[in-house]
Amino acid sequence: MSGKALLRRIEAEALACGAFTGRPVLSARVLHAFAGVVRRDFVPRDLVGAAEEDRPLPIGHGQTISQPFIVALMTELADVQRGDRVLEIGTGSGYQAAILSRLAREVVSIECIPELAVTARERLTHLGFANVDVVLGDGRAGHPARAPYDAILVAAASVEIPTALVEQLRVGGRLVIPIGGQYRTQHLVRAVKRDDGELDAQNCLDVRFVPLVHSSRETP
Repeated sequence: MSGKALLRRIEAEALACGAFTGRPVLSARVLHAFAGVVRRDFVPRDLVGAAEEDRPLPIGHGQTISQPFIVALMTELADVQRGDRVLEIGTGSGYQAAILSRLAREVVSIECIPELAVTARERLTHLGFANVDVVLGDGRAGHPARAPYDAILVAAASVEIPTALVEQLRVGGRLVIPIGGQYRTQHLVRAVKRDDGELDAQNCLDVRFVPLVHSSRETP
């Protein structure tokens, strides 16, 4: 499947799921950013032939690179603007971070697995995504040193929204996160932070993600 064919498939998926997500049509900005990132650059060499398929793929260490439609949908729901600072939880191979970097001023991406963090950092640097900073750390704790964030995307499922992420989201900021246990139904949630610090949340779609795990291994 070519890159153009994959984009058509993603647009068709968005239309089919539009009644649930409220986003039957993906914005031109998101599609342009998506088209500018080559997915095969972010998958293991033995899976390059499957890189343009609209499905998740393993990247080692029990982790996956998400289905392209879900990556595009989460990006759309985050409503990232050019001047935004974005926090991503779960760098993985760096694919989502690369797409976000084409929309935002700055992307901070947290990864708890050292090997993935190192590989993603090197890959993103080599490919020229200079406005992404990959940090080794515990995603549940976020990265308060660079807060507040205009948008936060979490690429792993949590049974609840971590308090630290809510605290690091600016008022009016958008949080996109899958909520649910590893072996239970998970819901992709979009939440907007109100003036009183609480969240207005909306369930957008049933999904399946790897769990958001704790880690105490961090780098400055």
